[in-house]
Amino acid sequence: MVSLSNKRVLLGVTGGIAAYKSAELARRLRDAGAEVRVVMTRGAQEFITPLTMQAVSGHPVHLHLLDADAEAGMGHIKLARWADVVLIAPASANFLSRLAQGRAEDLLTTVCLAAAAPLAVAPAMNQQMWVNAATQANLVILRRRGVHVLGPAEGDQACGDFGPGRMLEPLELVAQTAQLFASGKLAGLNVMVTAGPTWEAIDPVRGITNRSSGRMGYAVAEAAAEAGAIVTLISGPTALPDPQRVETIRVISAQDMHDAVHARIDNIDIFIGVAAVADYRPAYVTAEKIKKSGEHMSLELVRNPDILASVAALTRRPFTVGFAAETNDLEANARQKLESKRLDLVAANRIGAPGIGFESHDNSLLVIDRTGSTDFPTQSKAKLARALIQLIAEKLHAAKQRSKTKSRA
Repeated sequence: MVSLSNKRVLLGVTGGIAAYKSAELARRLRDAGAEVRVVMTRGAQEFITPLTMQAVSGHPVHLHLLDADAEAGMGHIKLARWADVVLIAPASANFLSRLAQGRAEDLLTTVCLAAAAPLAVAPAMNQQMWVNAATQANLVILRRRGVHVLGPAEGDQACGDFGPGRMLEPLELVAQTAQLFASGKLAGLNVMVTAGPTWEAIDPVRGITNRSSGRMGYAVAEAAAEAGAIVTLISGPTALPDPQRVETIRVISAQDMHDAVHARIDNIDIFIGVAAVADYRPAYVTAEKIKKSGEHMSLELVRNPDILASVAALTRRPFTVGFAAETNDLEANARQKLESKRLDLVAANRIGAPGIGFESHDNSLLVIDRTGSTDFPTQSKAKLARALIQLIAEKLHAAKQRSKTKSRA
C-alpha cells in the first residue's frame, strides 16, 4: 500500500474541468496517511466549490492572498513552510505559464515561490494546448528548475478530442507523490533507530519515565525507510502506530532496549539513538504497590546501561548517531557527548523552548561532528528527519571515501 504517513500535502487546485477529480484526490491522499490543506484559484472555484474541498480535506480552504486574518501571520509564508510537498492538480496551461514566469499574483503562485518543499504539477488541458510550443517551452523551464511534472495521461477529453492532456487519476497521483520522498540515498543499508521514552518500574503501578512522545524517532525511522534503508525501530512505550515499511520492536525499560539493540546490531550499518533513555532505574522493584506512609520516601537508583556508548564501542561498529536534549550550553554539552561516547554525529535540541521538542510536532536541531556543525531551523519533525537522514547519508559516504583513501595509501 502507498504510504504518505505524516506527510503534509499542500494541494493546489486551478481552473479546469479536471478540478472535479481534486476532491477524490484529497480523499485518497488522506487515505494514504497525509494531512491535506487546499489552496484554490479563482478559476478553480468556477468548477468545484471550496465547501466541497473543505469537506474532503478536513480543513478550511485557502483562497485569498490578501486575507486580513491570514496575513497577520503572513499566511502564504506559513503555508509554504507547513508543506512537505506542494501538488498542483489540476495544473492548467495558464497556471503553468504563470509559474514559469515566476509570477506571484495570487495565493497559489505566491506559495509556490515561497515554498522550499518539492513542487509537483499534474497538467490537465486540451490536447492541442498541451502540444502547443508555448506550453512545452514552459515545461522545459519548470523541469529545469526542479519542478516534477506528473503526467498527463492520454485519452478522451471533455471537449470531445482524444490525445494527451488528461490529468492522471487520483490513485496514480498519490503513488507518484509518495515516490517524490524516495531518495534512495540509503538503499540496501541496514538502519536501526531507537525512539520514545523508557519506563523504569518502581512497583506494579508507578515508574520513572520522561516526556518523550517518540515522534522524532519514528519520523527518523520513516525517513530512513523512504531513503531505501532496511529499518529496525526499537521503541519504548508510545501511543504512536508502527511506521509502515519498518520492523518495530516494542520494549519497556532501558535494559529491555539495550538487550533488543544488541540482539540485532550485528548487521547494522547505521545506528541512530533518538530514544530518551532513563539514565537510572530503581535498585529494587517491589512486587506490591507501595502504600503511602510518612512524609518522605527514599528511592535508591542505580545506573542503566549506556546503549549509545555500548554500540559505539563495538569492534565492528556501525556509523553511530546520538541525540542530545539539553536545557543549557547546547553545543558544548553535545560536543562533549560526541567525544566521550566516540560518536560520528550528535543531533542536539534545546528542550524547554516554546513550540518545539517534547510533545510537539515541530523541532530544531544542531547537528555536530568533529569537523563542524549544521543548524536545522524549526520545522516539522518529519521534514527535519528527512534533512537529517540526507546529512547522515552524506557523512557516511564521506567517511567511506576517507577509509578507501587510507587503505590505498
